[in-house]
Amino acid sequence: MTAPSLINASLVNAPVQVHAFAQAPVTQAVPDVPLSLQPTAYRDAIAAGAVPVDIRSHRKRRLNGALLGALAVDAAEVLDLLTPGSPTSLRTATADRRWVLVSDDGHEAEWLAWHLQARGVSGTVFVVGGFRGLRRDGINGQISAGELAVFSAH
Repeated sequence: MTAPSLINASLVNAPVQVHAFAQAPVTQAVPDVPLSLQPTAYRDAIAAGAVPVDIRSHRKRRLNGALLGALAVDAAEVLDLLTPGSPTSLRTATADRRWVLVSDDGHEAEWLAWHLQARGVSGTVFVVGGFRGLRRDGINGQISAGELAVFSAH
């Protein structure tokens, strides 16, 4: 007498949908550009046109405060949104775009910055020490005059 199977055969044999983009190997040579940015260089990088991306969770942003002027993007979506040519990439995601990734302590942002550089977005860096490092140095981003005008118009 055989024991009844606890595994549903239809689930085992069900096709799995995998996006080709997610499985694509990294084909770019590792760029010879910096991967990190010290908190003291943050303001200069933003003033030079880099886009800050706050990848902390919504809970962390609510608890510890927002990074002014930054895009708030869930860390799980960073590679898809900031890699040019991905099915869900932002319109502003181009190979020459400069992103400054900020996580809570810098570790998650470092990993994501490396992967974006390996995918050809060589202008991506992470802030050493993350949001904590920025706060320690008294930096909390900035809002441009144009962004401020939009807020005050509403």
